[in-house]
Amino acid sequence: MNRLPTYDDSKPLFVFDGVCVVCSGGAKWLMRFDRTGRINLASAQSPLGQALYAHFGKKLDDSYLLVDLGCAYTASSGYLHLARILGGPWHIFRIVAFIPERWRDRMYNAVARNRYRWFGKTDYCALLTSEQRNRLIQLIEPQT
Repeated sequence: MNRLPTYDDSKPLFVFDGVCVVCSGGAKWLMRFDRTGRINLASAQSPLGQALYAHFGKKLDDSYLLVDLGCAYTASSGYLHLARILGGPWHIFRIVAFIPERWRDRMYNAVARNRYRWFGKTDYCALLTSEQRNRLIQLIEPQT
């Protein structure tokens, strides 16, 4: 496992595929509903995103990482954890936890595997406004 890079880890970090239309759209949605900034965001293509994927032994095929308190979440468990973090009305989405994880992840993996074919690609973070792109965090110190 690679050394974890230094970044602002005071909040959970959602690392998304910045060229995937559905992933960038999801990050845009998250920023819109997380007005208080409880969650930091970074793209998987950024140096920070790449370092985190390598550190946690993940591939971009996973489509996103949710890093919270030193743990990385992906697939359906990551979205359930995200709903818990967002709280309020988003807790209702945690009801899918009653579906066995392997079934949830099978559905998630089918979408993740086909996301470019079904939804397409876009230029890096093109779906985000300049204000939203400014919310993406970077490494605090270069990784050595």
